Amino acid sequence: MFTGFSKEAFDFLFGIRMNNNREWFEPRKKIYTEHIYEPLKSLTEAIYKPFSDSGMISKTGRIYRDESYPPYLHYRDTLWIYIRYNARDWSKTPTLYFEISPEGAEFGFRISKPVAAVMEHFRRDIAENPQYFLDLINMLKENSIEIGGEEYKRKKKCTVPEAEELFIKKGLSAYRKITDISALNSTEPIDEIIEVFRLVMPLNDYFHGIVNKVEAEKVLTKIEAVSSEKTAETELVKAPDVEFMW
Repeated sequence: MFTGFSKEAFDFLFGIRMNNNREWFEPRKKIYTEHIYEPLKSLTEAIYKPFSDSGMISKTGRIYRDESYPPYLHYRDTLWIYIRYNARDWSKTPTLYFEISPEGAEFGFRISKPVAAVMEHFRRDIAENPQYFLDLINMLKENSIEIGGEEYKRKKKCTVPEAEELFIKKGLSAYRKITDISALNSTEPIDEIIEVFRLVMPLNDYFHGIVNKVEAEKVLTKIEAVSSEKTAETELVKAPDVEFMW
């Protein structure tokens, strides 16, 4: 059962940020396991339970990095929980998330690196029905949920000036932060995390539908391309005009 994150958990996360090496980690591995990983697993169970019938899956991250990729560090100083629909590439699909770092916690919704076609659909839908998205974003802000996400270096042309904040997004997030680490040393964050997840669920489900639509369009395009190639290869050769003698 989740009972909160101790001060030792945040001391450890700050320590691994300053000393990202095995020599520092190994003698303190028990601290990581008892004060971070086990509480994270318990928290995963608690916040996933209300969404267990949604078709989404949950995952608890571990501290070990893949050292084959930059920044080539051994360990993470930010640990996470993901609740999302099954997908090959989590960064391209919508996700409910909780992250703990030396600064505290952050949780909500995000789609980090969607393919360009997904955001094109998003902008088109905003242009067609701006009020729905404006009302949704305003509702989130009224509930102390921040809107973020990477922005295009070259802004996309915005046909709905009041929604420019959304048009310029290359990825999108809606989240709340807890910066007072003492507030995380209890069971109270469970209800707050679940509340935020419920509030951002319309965004999560919207983008899930768009990602599926874009994937279906890609598959259809490939099928049509293969079909055209096969048709070209199997066209009947015109019979010669000369008569054969038997």
